[in-house]
Amino acid sequence: MQIPKKPIKIVFFDIDDTLYVKHKTYIPQSVTEQVLPRLKAKGIIPAIATGRNHGCFPNALKPYLDPAIGFELFVTINGQYNFYKDQIISDYSLSQEQVTRIITKANELGIIYAFVTPKTIAVSETNPIVHEAVLPITPDYLIDPLYHEKEAIVQMLLFYPESQKQAVENSGIFADDLKEARWHPYAVDILRKENSKARGIQDVLEKLNIDIESAMAFGDGINDLEMLPAVGLGVAMGNGVEELKAVADFITKPIEEDGILYALETLKVI
Repeated sequence: MQIPKKPIKIVFFDIDDTLYVKHKTYIPQSVTEQVLPRLKAKGIIPAIATGRNHGCFPNALKPYLDPAIGFELFVTINGQYNFYKDQIISDYSLSQEQVTRIITKANELGIIYAFVTPKTIAVSETNPIVHEAVLPITPDYLIDPLYHEKEAIVQMLLFYPESQKQAVENSGIFADDLKEARWHPYAVDILRKENSKARGIQDVLEKLNIDIESAMAFGDGINDLEMLPAVGLGVAMGNGVEELKAVADFITKPIEEDGILYALETLKVI
């Protein structure tokens, strides 16, 4: 167990299966009634660090987006669109060349794609696999293969299984400036190679003049691998993937066993 070396000033939480039980669509009562009020009472900033865009936050989370009682800082879309209250700190949208390349290569491969903006997800077309993947994120996704002509695109999604990974890589879709991050058996995020939750966290810490050692983060998935080592104290949920547990400073109980509260109390943060 690692007690924080410096007083914690900010705590970043992944959403799905860290803060929010995705398959049961609820936030544990210990988070809303204990964690958030006690963090706020100590002057510690509760922050979100998620692969989701702000417009697709789960309904259960929305009452706690009020800075007075809940979250006030947001690292979203895998660290590519980051803001504090109403102030944008950094925005790493894809270039038109990158978007066009992704669309062209996806069409050549017969792969369905989607656009992610801060508020919306728009898919090029839908089918049962695409619907099953996107539905837990938002039931209100759009179907528009030309959505990039209307809005700046922060990130894209491609819908293909792991078995197609080599063919996608061989297509040249990633070149030397893009990467994939798988979050579903049939879906990956496509983002700038240098971007991650870790980069978004670095941006907001610099903006708020908070030392890395005074930051803490909770996560459970593959897209949290870069985040946990980027803060002073990285916590993996008990329900998290083994790869993340291997880089965590502390492994807590699963989300449905009040893992967040357990870690914060055990590590003497609250």
